[in-house]
Amino acid sequence: MRIAMIGTGYVGLVSGVCFSDFGHDVVCVDRDPAKIEMLEAGHVPIYEPGLEDLMVRNVEAGRLSFTGDLKAAVAGADAVFIAVGTPTRRGDGHADLTYVYAAAEEIAAALTGYAVIVTKSTVPVGTNRAVHDIIARVKGADEFGVASNPEFLREGAAIDDFMRPDRIVVGVESDRAAAVMEAVYRPLYLRDFPIVRTDLESAEMIKYAANAFLATKITFINEIAALCERVGADVKSVSKGMGMDKRIGDKFLHAGPGYGGSCFPKDTKALARIGQEHASPQSIVETVIAVNDGVKRRMLDKVLDLCGDSFNGKTVAVLGVTFKPNTDDMRDAPSLTIVPSMVGGGAKVRVVDPQGRKEGEALLPGVEWCDDAYCAAKDADAVVILTEWNEFRALDLSRLAKGMRTPCMADLRNIYHRRDVEAAGFKRYEAVGR
Repeated sequence: MRIAMIGTGYVGLVSGVCFSDFGHDVVCVDRDPAKIEMLEAGHVPIYEPGLEDLMVRNVEAGRLSFTGDLKAAVAGADAVFIAVGTPTRRGDGHADLTYVYAAAEEIAAALTGYAVIVTKSTVPVGTNRAVHDIIARVKGADEFGVASNPEFLREGAAIDDFMRPDRIVVGVESDRAAAVMEAVYRPLYLRDFPIVRTDLESAEMIKYAANAFLATKITFINEIAALCERVGADVKSVSKGMGMDKRIGDKFLHAGPGYGGSCFPKDTKALARIGQEHASPQSIVETVIAVNDGVKRRMLDKVLDLCGDSFNGKTVAVLGVTFKPNTDDMRDAPSLTIVPSMVGGGAKVRVVDPQGRKEGEALLPGVEWCDDAYCAAKDADAVVILTEWNEFRALDLSRLAKGMRTPCMADLRNIYHRRDVEAAGFKRYEAVGR
């Protein structure tokens, strides 16, 4: 199969590389010449474990290439994937579909034979029909098909998610388009990974509903964590007890500073907006959004309490600023709410993150970047764990405490136990829901 992947962002690049590893001939397209040059040189613009090595291997095998020429990439393709950004639109919370529709117009002009136009980007219900209409203005009905194929990739584990998916969702309305999609995913089909064939609208809704539900689980356990603090319960025990129920499951039941990243904030807002537009308010999702914002503020209050109710003149070490470990993504990370508030309150903030500095320097002005936790915590009044990188899970707590002016810790990811932290010399330890 010959595949054109329009967009080399997180979804497009991971998908294109993995499709080429299936044995397909893949051409990835991007308008940014600097990004194409970087990719051709064998470097990826994002941090995703294993992605660069897999990309280089498939380029060397002749199955993967990069170009800025969309027309050349689309000509002769069996499937053309749209994997461009759909950021939250300012003002109304809806997904901005400008890039999706622009790509559809260019694809329509470039098609040279039958191809399936596959929307990989996360888009509101009805978008694939709009893409169909755009192309139909240029091409006849027998010259193309349209499919909705949402992605379910976790940053930091994207390759494994692509190669061993829980399910592949394919929204199509013709057997011909379905046959193309089956051929695209044939290596997974042969290994009995489930492929869910449905209509366009259901495929679009599955993506939003799944992400909103996971965001709800995170927000639910964060509210339970706040209650645990008041009644003396331990949220980790509560989460474990809940998660052992197979109807609930143990994933996304870890209390912390709220969800962030490229998907949950954007998709929950978009789903809420879709509900409003169709006179079917998504009250639970709207509440999840509001509660998640409040969780971040509550975490800030924990740190403020450690600092004696004032950040002015205090030094705070922040361990981790990306929204989760094993990624350099800082989109809607809790750190973007918590750290600027500390700086604005007069704190001297030192930051260490294995991958966050590239984006963080522009997003977190006024902080000092350090190479390790011990450097960041030297003479500090508090240390705050915001992202649970493995590097922070086995720190020499005694060394950390001895280097601090006031050994206090806000463990906002619950990666340590109070007894261990206090035994190491910390005077105060604040966790979440414990």
